[in-house]
Amino acid sequence: MKPTTGIDRRGLLKGAAGLAATSALGAFPMPALAQNTPLKIGIIAPRAGTAAYIGENGLRSAEWTAKKINEAGGIAGRKIELVVEEETNAKETLERARRLVLQEKVDCIQGGYSTGVTLPMAPTLEDMQVLTIFWDGTTQDGVKETMPSPKFVFKSTDNECEAVMASLIAAKHLKGQFKRIAAISPDYTYGRNVWTAFKALNKKFGIDAEVVSEQWSSFSQLDFTSNVAALKAAKPDLIYCVLGNADLPIFMRAATSAGLTDTARMVLVQAGHQHGQLKKPFTPVGTLLCYNTMYFAKPNPSAAQKEFVDYYMDRFKDYPHWECERAYFAMNLYKTGVEKVVAAKGGSWPKPEEVAQAMEGITFESFGGPAAMRKDHIAEEVFYGGFGTHDNPYDVSTLQTPYSYPASVLQKPPGADFWGWLETATFPV
Repeated sequence: MKPTTGIDRRGLLKGAAGLAATSALGAFPMPALAQNTPLKIGIIAPRAGTAAYIGENGLRSAEWTAKKINEAGGIAGRKIELVVEEETNAKETLERARRLVLQEKVDCIQGGYSTGVTLPMAPTLEDMQVLTIFWDGTTQDGVKETMPSPKFVFKSTDNECEAVMASLIAAKHLKGQFKRIAAISPDYTYGRNVWTAFKALNKKFGIDAEVVSEQWSSFSQLDFTSNVAALKAAKPDLIYCVLGNADLPIFMRAATSAGLTDTARMVLVQAGHQHGQLKKPFTPVGTLLCYNTMYFAKPNPSAAQKEFVDYYMDRFKDYPHWECERAYFAMNLYKTGVEKVVAAKGGSWPKPEEVAQAMEGITFESFGGPAAMRKDHIAEEVFYGGFGTHDNPYDVSTLQTPYSYPASVLQKPPGADFWGWLETATFPV
């Protein structure tokens, strides 16, 4: 994958740019430190392999957001300097995170895509008292929270919100249209969780559907010939696809070539992570597409989203996805928390624990709409999904009618058991 413009693998992005949020400059005295010392933010993201496209989106957004903030005066008067590290496997990534803290002396770490990485990394950063805001990865082992009361670590989501959303849309709009269901999913916790959630919600909504095939893929698998053949032989009415890395468009090409998409409706739980690669010839009209917390073609977008999407499409000739929103959210959450404490302290620079406390309960407008950080360090945002259409000026499918769901509908309450919550919650179907 070509490196993100302006950042080499261990390089610094100085000055970076941007956010739509108005700086609080002038609202409080600036600390003397702000006049000559940059604020270092470490970014950890995949740059190669099947998740490279996802990491690249997040990095580009982090660059843009930092640049906008710097142009407006920085964070409480201090310019942002990004220090980028690679996300690979858990062991290597943890060592890079430690380097960011011990050698680069970063003030905050943001990023993290795979729960397989963030799950072991979070306790170390918590012990080191480093403010950490994950873009995607969580601290859940399965659906069990391993860090119920963190002080320094903040997470993007508490459970598989896009899986719940896909189930709600399918139950509301497709009930009675499918009797035979199948899955193609990565063989790790997330994939198994969301498939189990879909089956549980089908049962809850009185949908009697027979499971005719379950196909499990490895994380780096890129050949789906045998999986497609098995799915076609099973003759499902609906295929619940949990692939979301470079494997998703490859699978969809193979499925279309084999005629599988002619006989089964596709539900793409992580379509938003690859929608720029889901071209019209192999993404049929009517495919259920889940976009998570950002939909680039959202009608009446916020001013910040419109500015960013216009920039991104013009600069990169591609369509930004939800990792862009997560990077924007993380940077603004940190900015708002820091400036809240600096204002309260009359200009003196805050301690990490003071910023962490200030970020709890913060609300602001992110790309996808209203966003907040719960007091248990779980984000609440708006999720988007719907059925695909080719009636647009792009080379990819978009949503015929975008459906939006706040996280309060899709995400279990603080301290609740996920499976118990699925059974007892009232959903808008």
